[in-house]
Amino acid sequence: MHETLRRFQQAAVRQSAAMDELVRRAVFGSTAEREEARWVIWEVGQRAGVRPASIHDLYLARGRGELPPFTTPAMNIRVLSYDSARAIFRAARRLDVGALICEIARSEIGYTEQRPPEYVAVVTAAALREGFTGPLFIQGDHVQVNAKKYAIDPDAEIAAVRALIEEELAAGFYNIDVDTSTLVDLSQPTLDEQQRVNFERAAETTKFIRDREPEGVTVSVGAEIGEVGGKNSDVHELRAFMDGYLRTLKRLGPHVGISKISVQTGTSHGGVVLPDGSIAKVQIDLDALKALSRDAREQYGLGGAVQHGASTLPPEAFGAFPACEAIEIHLATNFQTIVFDHPRLPADLRSEVNAWVKAECKDEWKKGDTEQQFIYKSRKKAVGPFKRRMWDLPEDVRQAIGADLEKTFAFLFEQLRVAGTRAAVDRIVKPPLQSHAAPRPVAAHAPDDLEAGE
Repeated sequence: MHETLRRFQQAAVRQSAAMDELVRRAVFGSTAEREEARWVIWEVGQRAGVRPASIHDLYLARGRGELPPFTTPAMNIRVLSYDSARAIFRAARRLDVGALICEIARSEIGYTEQRPPEYVAVVTAAALREGFTGPLFIQGDHVQVNAKKYAIDPDAEIAAVRALIEEELAAGFYNIDVDTSTLVDLSQPTLDEQQRVNFERAAETTKFIRDREPEGVTVSVGAEIGEVGGKNSDVHELRAFMDGYLRTLKRLGPHVGISKISVQTGTSHGGVVLPDGSIAKVQIDLDALKALSRDAREQYGLGGAVQHGASTLPPEAFGAFPACEAIEIHLATNFQTIVFDHPRLPADLRSEVNAWVKAECKDEWKKGDTEQQFIYKSRKKAVGPFKRRMWDLPEDVRQAIGADLEKTFAFLFEQLRVAGTRAAVDRIVKPPLQSHAAPRPVAAHAPDDLEAGE
């Protein structure tokens, strides 16, 4: 056995500082140190039963009515990733949650400076640190085709999307949301023609994933019929997309299709920001969401419909999603807001972030927006440049932020009815053991205190 892994297994269970140091090395170490640390985290996770997994079978069981309604929270962890993920898994352990997803979108990977291998290492380490065991659902959110780039050079844009998918699969992302909804053309006269490029590219991308998924894993693939922030979706569009998608996929070969379908029901990513920086109340078409989810299950055997852009909704709204039998809900901005606006965040750091945003993102300042609106919309771009500063915050500050995040996650888990889903997940989802070849050793294998086995 690789010496680093042997020493870590001996010490990590007794010594939380060892994991903290290892995950820091996985993020900020030299190239060789990062590779080794990520490998150790992966191998320890595999042996401890913290394994990246696909939620596909769980969703299909829900679609068949074998499980009571729940809405899986898919949480985009952007800022203070390790502490945020630890808060997720603390709440999950306390509430016996198995159905939860940690995700990152194509757009977020760049500005948060978190490539897929790093993201998997951080999430796995957080689960291990908090004693969470069971399938680990990590998702590529909005693996999206850029419509402008596609219009200029479709082959190049599709190649870029496929390159990201290959990187995600290799890292342990076994849940991938294919987003070709940007290619829907509402100017076309029929629904089939409006959705055609969307469903053809989605089917082709599904085949691409199926041809590359690991043995023993059926990746959960999601598709999207309406771009978030655009026209609300309806069942006619759902049927036009699904009929075309299944027809195209059949032509491409005998491949397993999608497990869920994302729809637009009135939300927008980040919410609608008012001049004072607060978020406007949004009217979600819950009747449409319920009808779309029902049609997805009954007509096509999917888990149900997926709701995007919902983290900024008022607290009383979340109980409606399992009542509508939405299978999944995507949550992001509010977690970032909790961190950036936390009273324990040093004032000088907050001022530096805001100054950086005003200097580096000034081209994004839309005419008519107040400074508060502009900073709220654009400060996510500061996550990557300030990543190390956030990781280096004093432990008591990070603990205070983590405690408030944990309360938020726990509230969401209860409202979305995923509390108590641990047993169902363990019964249905059986991720195979996947041991990877060790990277080339580096001189400093492990933290000094880890080597001492204290």
